[in-house]
Amino acid sequence: MAETKKIKTALISVFHKDGLEELLKKLNEEGVKFLSTGGTQTFIESLGYECGKVEDVTTYPSILGGRVKTLHPKVFGGILGRRDNDGDREQMAKYEIPEIDLVIVDLYPFEDTVASGASDADIIEKIDIGGISLIRAGAKNFKDVVIVPSKAEYGVLLDILNKKGAETDIEDRRMFATRAFGVSSHYDTAIHAWFSK
Repeated sequence: MAETKKIKTALISVFHKDGLEELLKKLNEEGVKFLSTGGTQTFIESLGYECGKVEDVTTYPSILGGRVKTLHPKVFGGILGRRDNDGDREQMAKYEIPEIDLVIVDLYPFEDTVASGASDADIIEKIDIGGISLIRAGAKNFKDVVIVPSKAEYGVLLDILNKKGAETDIEDRRMFATRAFGVSSHYDTAIHAWFSK
């Protein structure tokens, strides 16, 4: 069951940019197209790489002070669309939904913000919504999508890219999905603990 999938398009939305340069360099060498928002897009372009804007795909700008950027059917359809499902493929074509094969996310630092003694208002703004949703969507559709759920996994993906090029097998994708649900679970547990205090 070594179903190999090629990475053609990556959606990158990260809080921490450190450690991303090497991964972007390798993905670019492999011909992977980048799609991003805000600060991450600016960072990718500052390294000299072309980067598509999520808002050009969705035709919506980042709204509500940045609270809503990626939450859109064209983004989530691109991640959740089943590549072997004719109905999904027809709808993706009909609504011009691009296939997204790789999602790289690094969540807002909720626990660090709590630990810093920040105000409740600041802490609430560090509850990531789009990022956690991207992580869950990518992990759910691991059959077709690679999900990198935190900067701790940048090196793991880089190792795979260095060994296999921009291709992953089902075991790789399942491993990332498992890590992704671990990140999601830990994050929600931390938020729950803060609300419960």
